[in-house]
Amino acid sequence: MKKIIFYAVVLLPFLGFSQTAKDTATTELSEVVISNKVPKKYTQLPNQVEVITAKQIDFQNFQSTAEMLSNSGALFVQKSQQGGGSPVIRGFEASRVLITVDGVRMNNLIFRAGHLQNVITVDENMLENVGVFYGPSSTLFGSDALGGAVAMTTKNAKFLDQAHNKFTGGVNTRYSSVNEEKSVALNLNYATSKFASLTFFSFNDFGDLKMGKERNHNGDYFGERPNYVSTVGGVDQLNVNDDKYTQVGSAYKQYNFMQKFAYKTNSGYVHGLNLQYSTTSNINRYDRLTETTSSGLKFAQWYYGPQDRLLAVYSLQKGKAFLNSDLKVNVAYQNVKESRHNRRFGNYNLQHNEENVDMFSVSLDLNKKFTKGELFYGFESYYETLKSTAYANNINTGVVTDINTRYPNGDNNMMRNDLYVSYNEKISDKTFWNVGARAGYTSLKSTIADNSVFSLPFNSISQGNFTYSGTLGITHNTSKNFALKGNIATGFRAPNIDDLAKVFESKAGSSSSLGILIVPNEDLKPEKTITGDLGIVIQSDSKRIKLESTYFYTRMYDAIVTDDFTYNGQSIVNYNGFDAQVKANQNKGKAFVTGFSTNVSAYIISDLLFSANFNYTLGRVVEDGSQRPLDHIAPYFGKVGLAYTYNKLNLEGYMLYNGKKDSKDYSTSGEDNAQYAPANGMPAWETYNFKAGFQVLKGGTLFAGVENILDTQYRVFASGINAPGRNIYGGIKYTF
Repeated sequence: MKKIIFYAVVLLPFLGFSQTAKDTATTELSEVVISNKVPKKYTQLPNQVEVITAKQIDFQNFQSTAEMLSNSGALFVQKSQQGGGSPVIRGFEASRVLITVDGVRMNNLIFRAGHLQNVITVDENMLENVGVFYGPSSTLFGSDALGGAVAMTTKNAKFLDQAHNKFTGGVNTRYSSVNEEKSVALNLNYATSKFASLTFFSFNDFGDLKMGKERNHNGDYFGERPNYVSTVGGVDQLNVNDDKYTQVGSAYKQYNFMQKFAYKTNSGYVHGLNLQYSTTSNINRYDRLTETTSSGLKFAQWYYGPQDRLLAVYSLQKGKAFLNSDLKVNVAYQNVKESRHNRRFGNYNLQHNEENVDMFSVSLDLNKKFTKGELFYGFESYYETLKSTAYANNINTGVVTDINTRYPNGDNNMMRNDLYVSYNEKISDKTFWNVGARAGYTSLKSTIADNSVFSLPFNSISQGNFTYSGTLGITHNTSKNFALKGNIATGFRAPNIDDLAKVFESKAGSSSSLGILIVPNEDLKPEKTITGDLGIVIQSDSKRIKLESTYFYTRMYDAIVTDDFTYNGQSIVNYNGFDAQVKANQNKGKAFVTGFSTNVSAYIISDLLFSANFNYTLGRVVEDGSQRPLDHIAPYFGKVGLAYTYNKLNLEGYMLYNGKKDSKDYSTSGEDNAQYAPANGMPAWETYNFKAGFQVLKGGTLFAGVENILDTQYRVFASGINAPGRNIYGGIKYTF
């Protein structure tokens, strides 16, 4: 029966418009501006780049930016709760992948090496495109781009010559059955010949997420939610879940706002103001709420407080403003607030750790065109500060006590100053090459204002690091149908406050076992990678059939790993009343990551497009002549789909798939979250999906679809929450 459903939905000749496949018949995607540091025809670049456009995002109509990325087939996304999503590129994740929005870094001085959910603070409806840069991208973007970068660009305010009407805008609504989602996004553009304004607002209400009910044929039932905790009259109670397929505690809400102004002067300058704000309700750390002890669930509460992100950017642009170079200046301010709150079952002291990050930045980007080449060069400066506070309060008595802060409780700051240059040239009709370099200096200082909770043998930490990277690549078209690409690039990541100064109890001690306490180590150095890419492109004369495959090999040096350490000359100390093994982050790791990705697209008939991609990664830590699994290495994954578009109708049917992650391939670091997987590792899975869009009137389009048609129960590798079950969604988009 399942096979019949699959063939009926996915392989009928009326199948969809593949939004993640490249349109091989046009140059639309190659002309997209994904960064002011690369050519518009990004397909000329020797390094691997994929782009997701606004048209693709609109049709796919996913619930969040994290869902949009994970369903693209272009990268892997880990989730610890419904309100999250941590992109993984070529086995690198979190602080080793750089995320930018409108050219401004989202990575800050407390980005950790584990899993992050910051990407959801950018609503997918406000995006113009997303560029995924594979491999070390530090030369273009700076620190943290060890495995790659995700560059998000939001929609711009349009002047009258672009908008054609003084007022334009639209509304996009959506309802989903799998979590009773209710979402709405509104935008309004006001345009004159010299002034433009774009206002955007969105609201998302996600209920508890329902997992699939049908057994995954690759494994047994897994991840069901039999119990949950409630607190009644100040007493924790263990409750039986009436529906074990509903992941109680995964619901959340989110609000997003963006305001852009643009003004043209008679002298050719364009002034811009970009204001963005995102906030959420409390978001439960769902994986922690499912952890058990011999007597029941471990935690009564474990949640992230509202994740607030404020961004303000003033920009100035002018063509041929300096040495015949196009100029863009960004002056930006960001504020990020995040917090963690938890207490164990039966313990009524609720612990609160709160972090407040401010980021100030200035960037100067210049672009000079030559007859056959293009030069990109500029300067970036970031100054970041952190205020870390912590306390506990008894939820019954209200008594407040001091607890240890997650980071030093005094002044914490980092400063980065970088210069970069990148040159691209078309040597001949068949050959294109590029070369680039970046150099900079990063400083860090952290002070402990109050040492009374846990006394350390110092009250300040400081360091400085010279950073550098380079890239060299070439693209050669041996014929109209075949091209070779080669690229060598290095990347770096300077240690931040999270690496260097965090005091963290990763495992609580008890009367019968040692705990684990991570302490600061000011001798850390930057992590480094060097990667070689080799790619081939094969296409028909009409470009309607295309195969592109990229093989890569990465070596990682001075990797920051957590290992045994001494504190005040002792390897075991008393912390929170129990003995704990002392550990610290250290530059000890050497590793390699290798793999390949392949993309195929072909028009079967005029308007029917077949597309498929496959991604494979292998990572190993090299230590004392032996090898062991590297963390964050996803199993093979990809997407296969058929796409049909005709006149006002768009249809798509596709399969998403992941391979098995054997338990022997899990890293021992703990970052792969083996405790949230079955004993033998995470089973392989696949889902079948169908989407449709139909223009019912001028400016009005109906969207509908079914995701995970077979209602398969599965969990993505390293995640702590089951994936959505069968989801029937619908919505309408109206533009004017």
